[in-house]
Amino acid sequence: MGERILEVENLTVDIPLAVGTLHPVQGISFHVDRGETLCIVGESGCGKSLASLAIMDLLPKRAVRRADRLVLDGKDILNLPESRMCDIRGNTMGMIFQEPMTSLNPVYTIGNQMIETLRRHRRVSVEDARDRAISLLEKVGISAAASRLGQYPHQLSGGLRQRVMIAMMLMCGPDLIIADEPTTALDVTIQAQILLLLAELQREFNMGLILITHDLGVVARIADRVAVMYAGQMVEQGSAASIFTHPAHPYTRGLLDCIPIPGKTRRGQPLGSIPGIVPSLIGTVTGCRFAARCPRVLDVCATDPPFRDGPAPGQAYRCHLDSTGSEPGAGATP
Repeated sequence: MGERILEVENLTVDIPLAVGTLHPVQGISFHVDRGETLCIVGESGCGKSLASLAIMDLLPKRAVRRADRLVLDGKDILNLPESRMCDIRGNTMGMIFQEPMTSLNPVYTIGNQMIETLRRHRRVSVEDARDRAISLLEKVGISAAASRLGQYPHQLSGGLRQRVMIAMMLMCGPDLIIADEPTTALDVTIQAQILLLLAELQREFNMGLILITHDLGVVARIADRVAVMYAGQMVEQGSAASIFTHPAHPYTRGLLDCIPIPGKTRRGQPLGSIPGIVPSLIGTVTGCRFAARCPRVLDVCATDPPFRDGPAPGQAYRCHLDSTGSEPGAGATP
């Protein structure tokens, strides 16, 4: 095991609504080591983005965050005041959002924003901060970096804006970066370039990386470990190899079955899908969240499933059935 950068234990997010309390994140636990890429996957609305915002303490005001443990670089960050969290965000950990145009300030130049990021956390001169900004822009593949500092976000393409966001996150040399679907708004060619860039930078700077995505093709290319979320819960975790080779949870198997396979999926053939709809997470939710959509559902699925050891070392999944789907059994801590 490498140096532990982030530990999250039993993280829960509740949001009070007029019709009841929404439970978008329910008791999830995971960790990230230095130099490791953890991909959190799941369909839209499963809670993966809210989980990342909870780690950064950037939740909406009405949201209530609870956890048994939230540790970054060996330091408890669960109940820090906002002033201390401001020192951590952008410094020890940073976040790359889905749409860089809404993340970058449209009324300030790229140079203003990058220089301010470093000077907010480090005692450096404007000249030194500018030199670092140019160096990082070049490192992320932006040509004529010095001239880019005087440009505004709207003058850059989507791919360049995302590269600027990555460079900005590297200004203070963070130990952890959270990338929330950073390639969603980009075309396929640019997506591949951004993912390759993230992988190269992570190896060079030896950072921990949490990549949030719904694209299993991305996961296969970049992940060391995978955490699968469904309806606010972690339903399976393990190495990327074990998840793709021996998926244990019915939802994980359903996701993998939906991937078209070149040479096997014939033209015009219907693509795979998971029937049914995600359950409402408002109010009290009991039993297996996936039961209504599961092809192997049993009466026992009306009760909350335990975590069980998966077929590969370090793999765990939340289900009453064993990894072959044969019978209920005892649970195991992931």
